[in-house]
Amino acid sequence: MAVLKIARMGHPVLRQVASPVDDPKSPRIQTLIEDMIETLADSGGIGLAAPQVHVPLRVVIYGIPGERLGKEGEAADPIPLSVLINPRLEPLGEEMEVGPEACLSVPGLMGLVPRWRRIMLRALNQDGTSIDREAVGFHARVLQHECDHLDGVLYPQRMTDLSTLSFAEESRRYSGQEAED
Repeated sequence: MAVLKIARMGHPVLRQVASPVDDPKSPRIQTLIEDMIETLADSGGIGLAAPQVHVPLRVVIYGIPGERLGKEGEAADPIPLSVLINPRLEPLGEEMEVGPEACLSVPGLMGLVPRWRRIMLRALNQDGTSIDREAVGFHARVLQHECDHLDGVLYPQRMTDLSTLSFAEESRRYSGQEAED
């Protein structure tokens, strides 16, 4: 296993549409997943998409601590580390929420991004088993953020008000907001 270098905004790999994975159980994909898990742990982030580690394939990993999911300071059950291969998202309903986001590929910055409040996730896990699950709130935000990487989109491209783009440290200092990264 290895900690991989994270591509930063401006690198061409972050602008392209990632290719589907043909065989989720192949040794190449299993090694990629292991390296992504180690890289995510090293970075302190919540999620990571393969294009962020210079691999243009449709692979995402993420895990969300319970305190990031709870409302009004109450912790919810955490989302354990999950592997998604060839994920597809579908909005459920029309409701959107604007919330803070940050990104390992856009270090030091954060901004307010509109996202669907509820989505349906369809993907394969690392064993090739189908996943069908609904995600709501912050969980849905994380999935949309990570899956955007698979389509060559970074969160600043989703922002509707660029005046909310700021240095994360300043935002935390003055607003107390935490962002998904």
